[in-house]
Amino acid sequence: MLSVNNISAGYKGLLAIQDVSLQIDKGEIVSLVGSNGAGKSTIVKTIAGLMHPEKGEIIFENTPIHKMPPYEIVKKRISMIPEGRRLFGRLSVLDNLILGAYALDSQEETENMMERVFNIFPILRERKGQRSDTFSGGEQQQLAIARGLMSHPSLLMLDEPSLGLGPKLVSEIFKVVQDINRNGVTVLLVEQNVHEALQISHRAYVLQTGRIVLEGKGEDILKSDLVRQAYLGM
Repeated sequence: MLSVNNISAGYKGLLAIQDVSLQIDKGEIVSLVGSNGAGKSTIVKTIAGLMHPEKGEIIFENTPIHKMPPYEIVKKRISMIPEGRRLFGRLSVLDNLILGAYALDSQEETENMMERVFNIFPILRERKGQRSDTFSGGEQQQLAIARGLMSHPSLLMLDEPSLGLGPKLVSEIFKVVQDINRNGVTVLLVEQNVHEALQISHRAYVLQTGRIVLEGKGEDILKSDLVRQAYLGM
């Protein structure tokens, strides 16, 4: 579904990632794990078109997308839930969701997606007129994911969805990610919460200082000495 081939990208001439290659197949949950500053968010931003690689290419469903602007990439059915949620705080739940649907072709499709996200997150239906900046952290994360789903993505990318949440809410968010995946959405999950991420992933890539140092099945990487020592304190 997605092929990232030898990309390098960075900020103001400094490379944050170098020669990164990864593959995502349709129907998978793939995790990208590593410490803070390893380059995980740079990879996601580059796939989403918020940055362009200095070298390499990104192919989505046989189409090169690495030179496309972000709004064209959303129309290709790739959606990113950014780190920190980035909601429109003064707007209601409903308005945030409608803004997430700007790439859809019809009012009917928008209404269908709205019903789908309300079924996943019932609290949003109950509080659709409420300003999003009055929500708790966990509720805001639900809204951020719902807004990302409104564009009807075939590939959903989540950048640190567990950030700032307590253990119980983290488990709930990861369960939602699994449910979304079971309903046909392919997922790229970027996480510092390594244990939880690897437990739900079909495959994973481990990133250190801008380079991929390990890849494999989620359960196998969870057992690797590198991951156990570097990220799990074992």
